[in-house]
Amino acid sequence: MYDVMGGTVDEPGPEAMGRVLDGLADADDEHPDVSLSHESGWSLSAFRDGLLIWENVEDDPAAATAPGEMRVAGREETLRLFRLLAAGDIASIEALPWRR
Repeated sequence: MYDVMGGTVDEPGPEAMGRVLDGLADADDEHPDVSLSHESGWSLSAFRDGLLIWENVEDDPAAATAPGEMRVAGREETLRLFRLLAAGDIASIEALPWRR
């Protein structure tokens, strides 16, 4: 997981994920997001305004799925999605109404 300043948090638990999300209060134009990546290549980035970006950063560009965008209402929903990704529940996240 990457915090708002680009620092790495290895294998974060729920409390660490919450602290990283809280760091979005200090986001700026140069450091606008926090993110969590799964070993499968799927990554979820969260921005201060509630924007989430869901993408597979390891996809072959020729066959890549377009990144998805969605706005969520609140920290708890973002935290829930980070937990799903950490658990490897890609299907539950992919099933959400992403705009592509």
